Parts: sequence; structure tokens; C-alpha cells
Amino acid sequence: MKHLTKTLRYGLAILLTAAGFGFGSSSATAFGQEKTETQAVKSRSNRGGRDPFSKYVPPRVAPKKSGLVGPPSIQERIEQYKAQKVSAMTAHVTPPKPTTAFLLSELQVVGISRSPRGYAAIVEASPIKLAYVIYPGERFYDGQLVAIEDNRLVFRRETVFADGRRERSVEMKPLRQPNTVDILAAVKQAPSNSAAAPSEKTSEQKPAPDKP
Repeated sequence: MKHLTKTLRYGLAILLTAAGFGFGSSSATAFGQEKTETQAVKSRSNRGGRDPFSKYVPPRVAPKKSGLVGPPSIQERIEQYKAQKVSAMTAHVTPPKPTTAFLLSELQVVGISRSPRGYAAIVEASPIKLAYVIYPGERFYDGQLVAIEDNRLVFRRETVFADGRRERSVEMKPLRQPNTVDILAAVKQAPSNSAAAPSEKTSEQKPAPDKP
């Protein structure tokens, strides 16, 4: 009887052990299958770049910021120049020149000549159509005149960024070539001057009065 009881105990222990191994293997198999399915879903979603079960949302494109500080308008720059001129006159110091209100891009080189001070250039400010005589060292709103050559001006341009950085570059401005309107005006003016000369001579030659 005791031998039978021990046999039953051993058999029950073996059955429980086998059942434990079977449950563990089935749980591991189920977990592995679930993990494999999750990885497959992730791989499918990553392959397309987005979740296939979610609504497509277009990516947002952030605007590019150049960081450049743009110049004020011409009216604002002229008002700044007037205020600086009044302050200089009040402080009895040399006032700034009008060219400090203009950008290099607003200038046209009208002529280049030699003066007692050296080379001089005549530039026209396109916003207001006024001409100025300038010399090397002349300052502008975004640069400075460095040198005057035979047929061009050499400037140093200064670019200001929003973070306070300043970059300097060299800019050349050639002498403006005469356009068609200037050529036609010069051609029309030449004959009128030559035609006016004989009339003046005729007016100067007065006939002698008849003697009685």
C-alpha cells in the first residue's frame, strides 16, 4: 500500500512538472508570436514613413530665416539724417553729409574727374534724383567709398545680421554709360547752337545810316 502511494505521488509530481513546462512553453510561444506581430506592424509603419492606420498630415515646413537686418525706407533714413544734422548743429560739431542717408544700391556714378583734392566723383541718388560730389572716405548708409579709379568706384559694403554680426565686402560701381536719351539730347543741342551763331552776327552788323 505504501509503495502504491509513493508511486502515485511520483506520478502526480511528474504530471505537474510536465504541465508546468507545457504552460511555460505555450506562454513563451504566445509572447514570441505577439512580439513578432508587433515588430511586423512597426516595420510596416516605418517602411511607409507613417502609421498606415492614422490620418495623413503633411509635414510643416519652417520658413527659412536669413537673419539679415533690412534697411529702413528712404523717408525714414532722410528723417534720421535731419535729426542727426540738428543734433550736430546743437553740439557745434561737423554735421553728417547727405550721402549718409543713401544705400550703395541707390547710387549711380555720373562722372569722374580730378580736383585739387585728388580724384572726385559725381554720383546721383536715384530716390530723389539729386547729384553729389564725393571723395574717398565718403560714408553711406551701408558702406563707405574706398577709392576712385578711372572708370569705376570702389566701395566697402557692410551687411548687418539680426544677431549683431557684421560682414564687410568689396563692391565696384562702374561709370554710368550715356543712354539713348542723353545722346539724342546732345545731338539736338549741337545744331541749335550753330544756327544761333549767324543770327547773333547778323544782329550785331547794323547798316550805316544814310547821310543827308
